[in-house]
Formats: sequence, structure tokens, C-alpha cells
Amino acid sequence: MQVDMPVGLVADLDARWNEPHRRHHDARHRDEMLSALDVLAEAGEEFDVRPVVLATWFHDAVYEVFGEDNEGASARLAADLLGADDPDVAEVVRLVELTRTHDPSSYDRNGAVLSDADLWILGADPARYREYVDAVRDEYQAVPDDLFRSGRAQVLRDLLSHDHLYVTATARRLWEADALRNVAAEIVELTSG
Repeated sequence: MQVDMPVGLVADLDARWNEPHRRHHDARHRDEMLSALDVLAEAGEEFDVRPVVLATWFHDAVYEVFGEDNEGASARLAADLLGADDPDVAEVVRLVELTRTHDPSSYDRNGAVLSDADLWILGADPARYREYVDAVRDEYQAVPDDLFRSGRAQVLRDLLSHDHLYVTATARRLWEADALRNVAAEIVELTSG
């Protein structure tokens, strides 16, 4: 899914998404999110395409592995680069900030599809999920294994503490069963050794 963006903006954001320290939070993740948005749209999920696509491009535009406010910095970057005259800037900023929690209201169509697209990877086929797991570990290579394993397991348990991993009915139907299997299997792997 694409929208018209100035060539200079695309080049700037592409350079950010391809920074060498990124392993999961990279251009592949962004492009898979855009593909997930296509799937959700084709299945009938309604949302405002331009701000959601722009939020996808901006949501991890600033990413430092141990950054305390990547989402806030990415939202500020969106505000700066889009400018006050852009009719969607406020919504893009709101959506980028929302990726901090992945907890939109069920009435927030834009937030729901963005959150579901961002978490699409949880429901990927096992081989792609393994690549994702390995990429996340590689991003956190400076963290000792025991600390990483306990921290990652807690993040995954927190995801499972919600009634659903996904907000939209489409994402639940298409990805939730596989996501639950993937996440549960990873927790077992992290805690059994």
C-alpha cells in the first residue's frame, strides 16, 4: 500500500529504515506492514489510507535499540518533516505515538489497523517468525542471554494477557491462531533452558 510522498521524504525515511544497527525494525518490517495493510483493506477493514500509510513509514523512523522514546522521537520527526500545513499531520503523529502501546480503542479504525499491521509478524509462518525472533535477539545482542530471555518472555506474556493479540476482526481471523502458537512456543523456548 502506497501513497504519494515527495521523493526527498522517501529517500530520507528509507535511509533511516536501512540504518546498519537495525535487524527487525528495518525496511523489511515497514514493507511487511504495508503489505499487511493491503490484506486488511482487501478484506474490508475501513481506515483512512493516507495517515495510516504515513504513520507506517514514520512509526520506527527513529529507532535506537536502547532508546527510551523512539515513538516520541519518530512522532516529532513526522511533525517536522510533514509540516503544520499537512492535513494529516496530527493524525500521523497520534498514530505513531500509539505504536508505543498497541492498545487502540476498538472504535479507532486507523489505530486498529496500524497496530495489527505492526504486530502482523506474530502470526507469520514459523520460518518467518523464526527470522523475526533471531533479528530481535540480534538487535539486543549487548544484553546478556539470561536477561534477554527473561525480559523477552515477559514482553510476550504481557501480549498474551490481553483478550486478543489483534484489534480488527480480520486480523483475528487471519493471524491470531498462528500468532498464539508462535508466541506460546517462543515463551517455552525462552523459559526452558
